[in-house]
Order: sequence, then structure tokens, then C-alpha cells
Amino acid sequence: MILNHKKALEYIIGNRNEFKNLTLRKIEDIHGLIVDGLSVTKGLRKKAVGITGTKYRPLDNEHQIREMMEKTVEVVNKKLDDPFSKAIFTTLMISYIQPFEDGNKRASRLLGNAILLANNACPLSYRSVNEADYKKAVIIFYEQNSARFFKELFIEQFKFAVSNYFLA
Repeated sequence: MILNHKKALEYIIGNRNEFKNLTLRKIEDIHGLIVDGLSVTKGLRKKAVGITGTKYRPLDNEHQIREMMEKTVEVVNKKLDDPFSKAIFTTLMISYIQPFEDGNKRASRLLGNAILLANNACPLSYRSVNEADYKKAVIIFYEQNSARFFKELFIEQFKFAVSNYFLA
């Protein structure tokens, strides 16, 4: 799994300008790199999934999943101006839609970073985030459609990245 993250990150860095605009194909490509060799079906899922720790149930048919993913791509490309909003929205929406059988949150974080890198901002490692706080932030978004707590984590992680990885 770690090697797959490395491959995906290398792909993103090597093609960073490609992520100034998202496409469903680019999202699927990143997901494919993350789950390569892990016995996970690539592409949009065709069956229902559940998420541990929440009452939220993602969409359960491929047509609706595709429609929501296309709408997400449209919002990112046409309605959001700054890379931080795009990265937050992408990370949360891919986690929310759960378009894939597995690897959704991993793909969403990498895609958020791809957007940041494409816009000359530093990526986030989420290394210093308390796992329980991260899960809580995502579940609050799932159940209450509130991004506030996740935004706070994002800002905290951005400050951490700048102060720890970009010291002069």
C-alpha cells in the first residue's frame, strides 16, 4: 500500500499541471494507482458500501455515483476559485460520495494534494492529525454537511506542512 502511495504521488508530481482541472478520468487514475495489486476493483463501484462509525449511507447505484462525481468535477473546475477551497471540497466530496469499492479517503487526500501542487502550494501529509479527530471531521461532514471541523484540520495541517517542511 505504501508503494502504491509513492507511485501515485510520483505520478501527481510528474503531471502536476494536469491537476489544475479535474476530470473523472484523472480521479479514477489516481484511485487505480492506490489500489493496484490490492484485490480491489478499479473504477466506479457497482454495489452498496457502508462506512464504519456513521449512519450515513453513500449512494448505491453506479449511475447516481457517476452523476455526483461529474457534478463534483464541475464545481471544482467552474465554481471554486482558490486551490485551498478546491482541495478541501475535492477531499470531502470524494470521501462523501465513496465512488470506489475501497480507497476513497486515500484517493481523496491525494487528489486534494494534487490540486495544491498544481497551484504551487505545498501538499499536506496529515501526519500530525489525531486519527480520531480526522474521522470525526469527516463523519460530521457526512452526517451534518458541515465542513467547519475539516477546514480547521486542513488549515492546521497546512501550517504544519509549511513550518516543518519548508523551513529556510
